[in-house]
Amino acid sequence: MRVWDGLDSSSSISFSSVSPPIATMTENPNLQRALLQRLTELPQFSIFESTKVASIEPGPPESSQDLLDLSSYPTVTLSSGQKLFARLLVGADGLSSPVRQFAGLPTRGWDYGRHGVVATLKLAEDDFRQERNDKVIAFQRFLPSGPIALLALPENYATLVWTTTPAKAAKLKALASEDFVAMVNAGFRLGKVDLEYMNDMENGQVDELNWRSSVVGVPEDGIQMPRRAESVQEGSVASFPLRYRQADSYTSSRVALVGDAAHTVHPLAGQGLNMGLADVKSLATTIEDTVKHGGDIGDDMYLSKYNSEMWMENNRMLGVTDKLHKLYSVGWGPLVGVRSLGLNLVDKMGPVKGWLMKQAGGV
Repeated sequence: MRVWDGLDSSSSISFSSVSPPIATMTENPNLQRALLQRLTELPQFSIFESTKVASIEPGPPESSQDLLDLSSYPTVTLSSGQKLFARLLVGADGLSSPVRQFAGLPTRGWDYGRHGVVATLKLAEDDFRQERNDKVIAFQRFLPSGPIALLALPENYATLVWTTTPAKAAKLKALASEDFVAMVNAGFRLGKVDLEYMNDMENGQVDELNWRSSVVGVPEDGIQMPRRAESVQEGSVASFPLRYRQADSYTSSRVALVGDAAHTVHPLAGQGLNMGLADVKSLATTIEDTVKHGGDIGDDMYLSKYNSEMWMENNRMLGVTDKLHKLYSVGWGPLVGVRSLGLNLVDKMGPVKGWLMKQAGGV
């Protein structure tokens, strides 16, 4: 992976791959298909399709006639009218989590005033693969409005994540596909003034980029600079607001939160999904240990192990990404020089880079 400062092209850091690889890019539909396939192999598992959650309420009052006391069990009522009583209700239901609201677990954080523009791009043919010893490189450039990143997918495809202001995100999405692709290529190659000028254009970015590239002169080796994007997959361009959120606790009695329901992170480190998967792994281990010891999987005493393990771990990553966003959002000359010096120093410190790679890969 190669990362560099958009205000100082001499400031960069490169992460070389290790064996085995610590990270792999895969598209979300592939994960979904694999998970659904695995679910069909499990015994006593039910999937409710074409159904919504109508409400989540406390369980019914205890009655002497009931064989099981359900008063502490969250009661999920489906749009079909069916009621589900949960010994443990896991909230994996996103930023506005109804499960979190039911449990009364507050969150703290703020909005960044930025949107993440995402798309799937087709890149030019790779003529330098052998020169890189078949290594695939990811690229990220920090611009004043936010980072632009290109992450490799199979064949000649890549995922774009571009953090920018809401106004610029709206303009990017409104462009014709060929002009959108030109803006992406410009985002990795041109300076701040050139980018601002092209972003204000209603159309014609393709010709403008070709002219400006011929004047500036940028490497096109797929090593210092990503291969040019040739087209954008139809219907793949979208945007979403960026936020910082952290729940005060991931658990309460008979409730556990995972993923965005528990925390929301800036995408500049690409850790949102990884953090959610780490949550699930930790919670599954906690449940397994509880069952082995004959405990109640919904008891907060047992769930606290998951909370104590993941809350601080996630809080560290949230803090790092938040501070990086703020650091690279500043265009003040002296600070640019200091951060450039720091980035170049880190690039020369092998053990530090190795630690950063392991953190990014969740190792």
